[in-house]
Amino acid sequence: MKKLISVVSSAYNEQDNVEELCKQVKETCEKLQDKYDYEQIILDNGSTDNTAQKLKDLAAKNKNIKVIINTRNFGHIRSPYYGMLQAKGDIVIAIASDLQEPVSLIPEFIEKWEQGFKVVLGQKTASKESKLMYLIRTCYYKFLNLFNDSGTKLLEHCTGFGLYDKAVIDKLKNLNEPYPYLRGLVCELGYSLTCIQFCQNKREHGITKNNFYTLYDMAMLGFTNYSKVPLRIATMCGFVLSVLSFCLAIFYLIFKLLFWYHLPAGIAPILISVFFFFSIQLFFIGVLGEYLNTILTQVQNRPLVIEKERINF
Repeated sequence: MKKLISVVSSAYNEQDNVEELCKQVKETCEKLQDKYDYEQIILDNGSTDNTAQKLKDLAAKNKNIKVIINTRNFGHIRSPYYGMLQAKGDIVIAIASDLQEPVSLIPEFIEKWEQGFKVVLGQKTASKESKLMYLIRTCYYKFLNLFNDSGTKLLEHCTGFGLYDKAVIDKLKNLNEPYPYLRGLVCELGYSLTCIQFCQNKREHGITKNNFYTLYDMAMLGFTNYSKVPLRIATMCGFVLSVLSFCLAIFYLIFKLLFWYHLPAGIAPILISVFFFFSIQLFFIGVLGEYLNTILTQVQNRPLVIEKERINF
């Protein structure tokens, strides 16, 4: 009996890419049809262009294409993760809909899976996109692992693109994560894992949906889930600065008493000190707020997405 491959993508305003994505997935999976059947699940994440209609047309021509239309845009974290949980395949392959992650790697993923690995991730070693962004991402991963005190080794430049065994997907379903950091979860679960290196393609159509906020959101999600170091730095800084402030006050008092007419009090030191301490406080209040926001998201336990329509399920 053939095993089932589930290829999962989420799309937001990708009307110029979804047709080519479906074509490449079909061509790749048909080469494996001696041993595998396939389904392709695409979620339209509240697109404002013609993406949803294009997906409906593609699904009408190919029953292997299954479409979920979301009621609105639920973001770049929740929608792809939700799609993976809807897959029924023996193996689930998560891939972006912008064609920057090569569909041609699917056979290599499956080959590694057949060797016994439960998770096979694509790892970017280079990118045809902005070199500056690639450098910033590299620095972020180094920084995150430097302050990672969770005991889980996080992989660099692995965004979730890759293959997941059905056992891994079943475990993810039981975790009930309302806002998951997938690349960290798969490392934390401890299943046998390997990586296949690739060069990220240049986007041919459309514009990237990543902006400062989405990148910041993902970065802080990683920090708040896998590091308590910022909180401890805040505590230590508070203690050290309070000691320094006390010592500086004693030092200034003594010198003022000794050199009463030669050491004017002045307003500049006061202003500098006030602004410095307020900025330190605001910074760490912001850090604390990020952790509280993560806790709030978990406590609210809202659904990953709300579906508007399903096709071919």
